[in-house]
Amino acid sequence: MSHSSAPAAAPLSDNGMTHREVLQSLTGLLLGMFVSILAGTVVSTSLPVILADLNGDQTAYTWVITATLLATTVSTPIWGKLADLFDRKMLTQLALVIFVLASAVAGFSQDTSQLIAMRVVQGLGAGGLTALTQIVMADIISPRERGKYMGLFGAVMAVGTVGGPLVGGFITDSINWRWNFFIALPFAVVAVIMIQKTLHLPKLAKRKVSIDYAGIVLLATGVSTLLIWVSQAGHQFEWASATTAWMLAIVVAALAAFVVVELKVTEPLIPLTLFRNRTFTLGVLGSISVGVAMFGTSVFLAQYMQLARGANATQSGLMTLPMMAGLLIISTVVGGVITRTGKWKRYVVTGSVLLTVGMFLMGTIEYDTNFFLVSVYMFILGAGVGMVMQNLVLAVQNAVSPQELGVASSGIAFFRSLGGTVGVSVLGATLGSQVTERMGERAADLGAAIAALGEQGKEIAAALAGGSIPAVHSLPEGVRVIIESVYGSSVASVFTVAAPLGFLTILAVVFLPNLALSRQTRQQRMEADAQKAAVETAGAEGAAESLGGSPRAVESGAAGSVK
Repeated sequence: MSHSSAPAAAPLSDNGMTHREVLQSLTGLLLGMFVSILAGTVVSTSLPVILADLNGDQTAYTWVITATLLATTVSTPIWGKLADLFDRKMLTQLALVIFVLASAVAGFSQDTSQLIAMRVVQGLGAGGLTALTQIVMADIISPRERGKYMGLFGAVMAVGTVGGPLVGGFITDSINWRWNFFIALPFAVVAVIMIQKTLHLPKLAKRKVSIDYAGIVLLATGVSTLLIWVSQAGHQFEWASATTAWMLAIVVAALAAFVVVELKVTEPLIPLTLFRNRTFTLGVLGSISVGVAMFGTSVFLAQYMQLARGANATQSGLMTLPMMAGLLIISTVVGGVITRTGKWKRYVVTGSVLLTVGMFLMGTIEYDTNFFLVSVYMFILGAGVGMVMQNLVLAVQNAVSPQELGVASSGIAFFRSLGGTVGVSVLGATLGSQVTERMGERAADLGAAIAALGEQGKEIAAALAGGSIPAVHSLPEGVRVIIESVYGSSVASVFTVAAPLGFLTILAVVFLPNLALSRQTRQQRMEADAQKAAVETAGAEGAAESLGGSPRAVESGAAGSVK
């Protein structure tokens, strides 16, 4: 009896691919994801410079940010549905091309209108990359083995999120802000080529497809109007106003019509039957507060670092590293443990608790809180997000039918983005009112500090009266301490308001069905389901033939049994 020597690369037990082959398949996908994150974050530190150069106002500033979030949120479920109908590899490359071309054109913008229009197109591409990355992973890797690869996505997310603002600040200071929009181009070209060469996905069975155009229009109308209302209310018009009334009327009418359409069309954009699946419904609820934690912290932590601790844009990016470290390290470690043991629920529940605790702890910070303590709080919050965010998607993908995997995955991403976008807008309004209130309380102290500065104080007073705040780190100490204390406690109050949402996540994940993780990829599950259906059909036909073909035998058998 002969024994063959161990192969150089043992095949994975679940899909027959070696670890190296899986990594090769994921390389282009990871690079594409890095491109989208980099291109999205690289402009964050240079936006004030960009808007000043293009003569934009505060409204334009808001829309440059909101336009991308809005388009990403609306387009995510559309891409998810398309992934269930068409070639997912081609769709991934298409999303990447749309995203990067829009970014390149944005670099040539001559006014804010052109910039905002291109940011909308960027968002359409980003929605595709957000949805398709998770879906393609399910094609290549089974739920049981997916955990150990989640760390790679966490690493890419952390590097892109932290590195983007640092690179953007350097490019803006040393070259020109327009190059922020061009930096992703070479990476995108390489990503498209690598996806073409290394990403090998199983072919979808050919079938007649119908696109739910009415659903797309109604969902886009309803969600866009909702997000525009939330982002503009309190600034462009009052919360209680005629504008609010007619915008909410459009939201309700469009979304009600969307539900009616989805119940009738053959290929619904978001099959409402998915909400019969307990895992999907609870996953949606849990994702909303994760979105607020993920999007909100990135926005308000930067403001805390710059306005409450006197950091510049580059320093503020470095100071948020503890949160990214928590997300990266814990998601990588937990992912490996889930793959090894097959146990996932305990980690999602633990993560939801850490997320909630982290939010409450961040609600206690002040401008002079020991930075080591702030770093610990950020690490806890990052660890919670890292344990919950990807593993909620994993649980949902594991629980739905393979035919609905695309819309289910993008559905979770959609509600996470929706929760994050609405949450950031509402929390931003909260921050504004808190700053106004606290500035009023410290008006006498601030006036005295400014008066003590003489001529220099007049310039600072004029800037503050105009609603703008000079670079805090450059202010004289007497004024700086007051501004920092106001913003420190105001940002903390934002986290205190958001923290109770964490209890929603805890409740949602506690009641998630603790299903065993499948060892089959999407294609293997579809083939197994097809074989099972064929066997059941053949068995039913065989039983019908035997009953119909020899009735006397059946009767005599029945008579014999009576005797």
